[in-house]
Amino acid sequence: MLKSFSSVSSRSAFVRASSVKRVAGPVYAMAGGQFQFRRGMASESELDLVVIGAGPGGYVAAIKAAQLGLKTACIDKRGPPGGTCLNVGCIPSKALLNNSHLYHQIQHDTKKRGIDVGDVAINLPQFMKAKDDAVTGLTKGIEMLFKQNKVDYYKGTGKFLSANEIEVTGNEGEPSAVLKAKNIIIATGSEATPFPGLEIDEKKIVTSTGAIALQEIPKKMVIIGGGIIGLELGSVWSRLGSEVTVVEYQNAVGAGMDAEISKMIQRSLAKQGLKFKLSTKVLGAEITGETVAVKVDAAKGGKEETLDADVVLVAIGRRPFTEGLGLENIDIDVDERGRLVIDSEYRTKYPHIRVIGDVTFGAMLAHKAEEEGIAAVEYIQAGHGHVNYGAIPSVMYSHPEVAWVGLTEEQVKATGKPYSVGKFPFAANSRAKTNLDTEGWVKMIADKETDRILGIHIMGPNAGEMIAEGVLAIEYGASSEDIARTSHAHPTLSEAFKEAAMATHSKAIHF
Repeated sequence: MLKSFSSVSSRSAFVRASSVKRVAGPVYAMAGGQFQFRRGMASESELDLVVIGAGPGGYVAAIKAAQLGLKTACIDKRGPPGGTCLNVGCIPSKALLNNSHLYHQIQHDTKKRGIDVGDVAINLPQFMKAKDDAVTGLTKGIEMLFKQNKVDYYKGTGKFLSANEIEVTGNEGEPSAVLKAKNIIIATGSEATPFPGLEIDEKKIVTSTGAIALQEIPKKMVIIGGGIIGLELGSVWSRLGSEVTVVEYQNAVGAGMDAEISKMIQRSLAKQGLKFKLSTKVLGAEITGETVAVKVDAAKGGKEETLDADVVLVAIGRRPFTEGLGLENIDIDVDERGRLVIDSEYRTKYPHIRVIGDVTFGAMLAHKAEEEGIAAVEYIQAGHGHVNYGAIPSVMYSHPEVAWVGLTEEQVKATGKPYSVGKFPFAANSRAKTNLDTEGWVKMIADKETDRILGIHIMGPNAGEMIAEGVLAIEYGASSEDIARTSHAHPTLSEAFKEAAMATHSKAIHF
């Protein structure tokens, strides 16, 4: 029987028959082609593996398969590999976050550091070019890795003709082909979830794709959704001078965050200028001339209000992306949310067709897809693979950053088991004080009886790098005492991590 996993901690819950449906319509793939085959002609030899999608999960799977000796092809509709993450997601947004932070620092922080700076201005075309250059360099790097590892890369759309045949319709100027494969991995990713009644034009009403490519700095921006994407991009445009208002239906921001950390980062972002309307629903939006009128109301009903904006960013999440994939030709199973149904080894109803990444269950994170890509290939090659879904980190690249792994305090409390919490502020860390960057805490949660670490939550400078130690600790079942007794270099930000462990196990020294 096919199974699904709907959370990072469980992949064994069986999918109820009522939640599974057969695909009977157009779907979406990311595919490609470079060999001189004519459309409709099969390749001369059967491939060991075809990967549909060259995002973080797909390209990693293809390279790993080739390294293990499998004759491999990878298909991607976009052309440049890297998927949403590299082309219009993780990478370009981080370029904008980093450079906007530098701009903000020069404007607000240099004087107290003894650095006098004259007039500072944003050159938006060059600002955007720096982002684009980063993307181009990395996409070319992946294509080079394909060549080095002898992965055949096809630029075009991949569509199932049968359970073993993929038709590749080449992009403009690219040849087409029909590929026959012993194994197939679907890694077609996700797309922005649309908001009912709002028409996305990527100019006035935009998704994250449009928000990273604006041609001018909006005076006012309304963000629908207070999750990671909304808060990161809100940070970028707020630093550049936009008046940003975040509208969130729930009563907290940063979906998935520990509640205490969520409140802390909201206060921090509010001090930076972002405005928040929590427990608020969006009723609709209308473009009137050069502005957009967004109608909102209290989630439980109340007095309607209209927010005016130059740009509205719709950031309410993402959904599996399967358009044009031809799933109707193989009668594959999807659930009520459009996710492809798999078992614990990533197999669909066809044992040789596996699915990884955003298009199936679990957190929609690039690094989660990468781990699944390697595991899926190892199942194909060796019959076993491994991903610890309890040790997948999440990071929000605001400033201060927020990063976490494992369980939140609310999740631990719900188990009813006794637990310990230790905290340490960056305000008491010597390196953070030296850097004049002291906002935030390290919070650690451990089982009170065994001292085994259950969750780690960080808000502060370099939290996204520091969380790696927490991931390793959870992966190997470390106790807070293990970390507390491990030497950390002085002076470093990581000493705050050690001190939080000391506070969890016993008492911190410097706080």
